[in-house]
Amino acid sequence: MKCGTELMQKSQEMLQRLSHLGRENMEKLKASEVRLGEHLRSLQTMITDLEKNCGESAVALLQNAECYLKRNESILLQSLEPAQITDLSSCQIIETSRVLLRLQRHITLDPGTAHPSLVLSEDLRSVGFRETPKTGPGTTRRLDFGASVLGAESFTTGRHYWEVAVGQATQWQVGICDCTERKGNIPGASGDKVLLMGSMMGTDCTLWVFPPLRKVCLRNQMYKVGVFLDCECGQVSFYNVTEQSLIYSFSDLTFRGAVKPIFSLRIPNGGMSSDSLTVCLSQTHP
Repeated sequence: MKCGTELMQKSQEMLQRLSHLGRENMEKLKASEVRLGEHLRSLQTMITDLEKNCGESAVALLQNAECYLKRNESILLQSLEPAQITDLSSCQIIETSRVLLRLQRHITLDPGTAHPSLVLSEDLRSVGFRETPKTGPGTTRRLDFGASVLGAESFTTGRHYWEVAVGQATQWQVGICDCTERKGNIPGASGDKVLLMGSMMGTDCTLWVFPPLRKVCLRNQMYKVGVFLDCECGQVSFYNVTEQSLIYSFSDLTFRGAVKPIFSLRIPNGGMSSDSLTVCLSQTHP
């Protein structure tokens, strides 16, 4: 309860900071607009003066050229700098991160829900691709929407946080799945999930959230993702642990049953893939 209250307080502080930075940015942009307007008016006056003198003889224009240049030198040489505004998306959440770590849970993977193409580590914290897809008994509870696996832990109340190392994975998904029982004990379709999806091209990482599917940002390579779940408030937030920044936050969600972590990798088009995801060990904090 104390962590939840502290987290809400930190969130309010962050919102206040963002509001303050937003006002500062607006003031900078307005000041830049005024400077630009003054510069344009000065240029227009110079153009008007030149047009008035176009009727003079060529000799007279040449004689007055030096005068024109000296008078307008400051305008012609002036270089307008763009407004130096603060990138609100890069605001750090160091204090919030400390609170989240107190809510960090020990998450393991559920082998019974793993896609046949996936293989889990012995400690049930890492998932990657196997050489030969698994078949036969023991796979009836697997998920049917891609190379996914659920966490063994489920949540119906409280606030929870876990971190996932995405490393060099080129196509991945992390988030939560509302595991209300469906026919055949298989979780529901896409409407039952809240996801953050990452796609790597070189060192650039393009991120989307779902639902609905929308692109949220384009960042440098991100190595670790934080997932925060508040069952009572219906909130799911994703954090860039690498940069200590908030990526996206869903609110007022409705969960119809137990909520489980979900982890997915894109099945490679032929050949093998070294992509993997690892659930980070929980840390003890005072």
